[in-house]
Amino acid sequence: MSEVLSPVANRFASGATLTHASAKAALAAGLERIAAGAGGVDCAPLTQFDSSALAVLLAWQRAAQARGAAFEILNLPAGLASLAQAYGVDTLLPARH
Repeated sequence: MSEVLSPVANRFASGATLTHASAKAALAAGLERIAAGAGGVDCAPLTQFDSSALAVLLAWQRAAQARGAAFEILNLPAGLASLAQAYGVDTLLPARH
């Protein structure tokens, strides 16, 4: 997964794929960014995902909250938002489209 830290808003990009196969690496990379002060993720590049993406997003959010910081999820793909709703975790992901 390739993240790009946005200097303006201190967000990183999700990368194009976030599936079971890439979840462990994505989680670690995002946790590093959050530890360095990132306050959000832009999911606009995300085109291939499964339920693992929800677990990673929730873990990133918990990590930011543990630091006492808010975590913003931007441009959540509609399909992933629908998946979150199906699993009943949509209210846990304060995503902006």
